[in-house]
Amino acid sequence: MRETESRPDLLAAGGQQLTPIERWQIATIRRTFEPGITHEAIRWFQRTVGATWIDVATSRLRTVHGAERLPALEGGRSYVCVANHRSFFDLYVVTSWLVSTGRLRQRILFPVRANFFYDTVPGFFVNGVMSFFAMYPPIFRERPRAPLNLTSLDELTWLLDRGGTFTGIHPEGTRGTGQDPYELLPAQSGVGRILHGTGAVVLPVFVNGLCNDIVRQVRSNFDGTGDPIHIVFGEPLDLTELRARPGSPRTYKLIAERCLDAIRALGAEERTHRGGRGAR
Repeated sequence: MRETESRPDLLAAGGQQLTPIERWQIATIRRTFEPGITHEAIRWFQRTVGATWIDVATSRLRTVHGAERLPALEGGRSYVCVANHRSFFDLYVVTSWLVSTGRLRQRILFPVRANFFYDTVPGFFVNGVMSFFAMYPPIFRERPRAPLNLTSLDELTWLLDRGGTFTGIHPEGTRGTGQDPYELLPAQSGVGRILHGTGAVVLPVFVNGLCNDIVRQVRSNFDGTGDPIHIVFGEPLDLTELRARPGSPRTYKLIAERCLDAIRALGAEERTHRGGRGAR
């Protein structure tokens, strides 16, 4: 836990690069992590309302494999779920299932692109109503603001080391849109930077079968027209040797590639569960 270390401050790092609405949203959501009634209320809403509607909207199509490989998720510890990225909802479906089983009680976080979610008022309400502010910290896509992402990643690392946090990250960095769901994009070093800096437990998972149209996804769950959704969990990753190396872009990339290799192996397992066919 990093109780004695100062929390990285995206507002201070951003300076004039952040718009007024971005500064307001970051400051507002950032305050919800301070111990107290707001933090506990958000945890409760994430575990009840937020997870329940996702669970109901996918449960008829969803099958989970490898649950026996999961460790007990201790409330005071932090966990990082590393997953492939085919749809906007991969990690939400994974975490809703974990919540439904009673395993997951941590505060849930998913780094998200700043565009829309942090630079518009509707984005703030979507973040609040649909995920109860799980979409944090913001990641900036514009090249001039890319250095700010290091502060975002460092703050996420700080929150993980504080304990009681569950985050989901895609080592690919962006969503794969090719025809083959088993063909993963190259590993990005951002996830490696986070995992090198924290002792959080790392849980690999492969997800397949979700679409990107939320209305069609929900409808297909109830009328039976959707693809089966398979979730395959792997054993927690042992990153001891890589974490012991000095932090560097090379080390971060190796950690990200180690995560992607584990996800790729789970994808091969998922293919067998699906009978050798990918989702449509």
